[in-house]
Amino acid sequence: MNAKQSNTKQKQIKVKPKEEAIVNRLLCATLEGVNAQVVEVEATFTKGLPGFAVVGLASSDIQEAKERVKSALLVNEFVFPPLKITIGLSPSEMKKSGSHFDLPLALLIALNKKAFVEEELYVFGELGLDGRIKSSSMLFPLILSLKEKGRIKRAMVPKEAMVYLKHISGVDFIAVETLKEAIALMLSGKLEAQKIAFDYDAKQLEVNTKKYYYQERYAYDFKEIKGQMVAKRAALIAAAGMHNFFMEGNPGCGKSMIAKRLPYILPPVSEKELLSIAKHQFLDGQMPSFSPVRPSRSPHHTATSASIFGGGSGTAKIGEVALSHNGMLFFDEIPHFSKQVLEALREPLQDRRVLISRVHSKVEYEADIMFVAAQNPCPCGNLLSKSKSCRCSQKDIQRYKNKLSDPFLDRIDLFVVMQEVQSGDKADVSSKSMHKAVIEAFKRQKGRGQIRLNGKLTEEEIETYCKLSADAQKILEGAIEKFSLSHRSIASVKKVARTIADIEGHALIEKRDILEALSYRRRK
Repeated sequence: MNAKQSNTKQKQIKVKPKEEAIVNRLLCATLEGVNAQVVEVEATFTKGLPGFAVVGLASSDIQEAKERVKSALLVNEFVFPPLKITIGLSPSEMKKSGSHFDLPLALLIALNKKAFVEEELYVFGELGLDGRIKSSSMLFPLILSLKEKGRIKRAMVPKEAMVYLKHISGVDFIAVETLKEAIALMLSGKLEAQKIAFDYDAKQLEVNTKKYYYQERYAYDFKEIKGQMVAKRAALIAAAGMHNFFMEGNPGCGKSMIAKRLPYILPPVSEKELLSIAKHQFLDGQMPSFSPVRPSRSPHHTATSASIFGGGSGTAKIGEVALSHNGMLFFDEIPHFSKQVLEALREPLQDRRVLISRVHSKVEYEADIMFVAAQNPCPCGNLLSKSKSCRCSQKDIQRYKNKLSDPFLDRIDLFVVMQEVQSGDKADVSSKSMHKAVIEAFKRQKGRGQIRLNGKLTEEEIETYCKLSADAQKILEGAIEKFSLSHRSIASVKKVARTIADIEGHALIEKRDILEALSYRRRK
């Protein structure tokens, strides 16, 4: 064969064009502490020994998803291609966990030869072996966190999860029951959001075009507490401004009774606060009721630091402080709590957040709490009694009270010494009337444009909203000089006085408001 014939033959050889690879992508998410991180899920099908691999620091529950996905697809008459299937979870350096990755994995495999353009579509769902799509306890915290970050607009979710996901507004949900239904929807391209009307089982209050929710149901009522007029007045002030509150008194005088009734008269909640409360309940493994009654937690004094603030050897988890977010945390018999717990509590009381640091994770979460504490006046409890003699030595009493440091106590706004129970004591006020006063004070606070309630005001906000009359200013200046008040104590007195003025309907803090606020100071 000469050179000319060889060149002619080479020209006749047709090179088979490469098939254009189809790479589909769906979005999912994983939790890092209490916040969601976006995860891109991609699938490739390459020549080689048939196999199924998931890469990208996937936890054991995602690796187990391979078997669930295989079973669900085979039940739905899907034939696996004789190729190597690789699922990539990106970013690859971030650990991912959760059974809700099942559905995006299955959809990417089922639609391997069909190109679909669904940008910014999030897909969540656990698969049953028969192809049913199940809910997961992580879905609500994940989607709410993504929504708060402005990262999610549309999501395909299990239909059974809509019972609680419907409370998250601003997200279009495509609810599906089976894998077969999800595949059909993806192929049709008609991903229509499910419209579900919902309403909270609560009364509504609108201030400055913003809605707030509350209930007038009182499982425990203040009318059951006889006497203790001063303590109940202080409890009303504490509730109206979400102030930290401390009660001291003899055993059986009503400290715990007051603490049990406080959550039911706390101020109304916004939708954002209500959803945040539900998010923390999901993270604790509870099914939230979406009730507008603020949460209340009362850990035992034997509780460890990790159970109070959160922790864990590997992944940091939330504790009692986080579960009290936007609500109340009550420490009964506070001197019996460990020194470590009490001193660590100073940070959330001051900064309204907690940072948990571990070798493998660091978690920061909000802890905007109303702290309530109670203690006896001495170890035996009879120091203030007129009928019983105290068995404690002066040294024992001093050691008992020294368990609470001044920096810790300086973060508490109201202190009350309970009265001894008398035979003629009567019930003079109900939870309903107290709650009504709290709501009126709440309207005045929000009507001024306050983001935070009085007990949580910053230094700058105190100067803006806590305006004193001339007489009240003179009283405060005299108290500063007489009692050597610290900067934090001055701020605390102003905040309490502002709440008293709101209860009484005063635009400015009046003389009697500041005098009453000073009466609730701690006696050293």
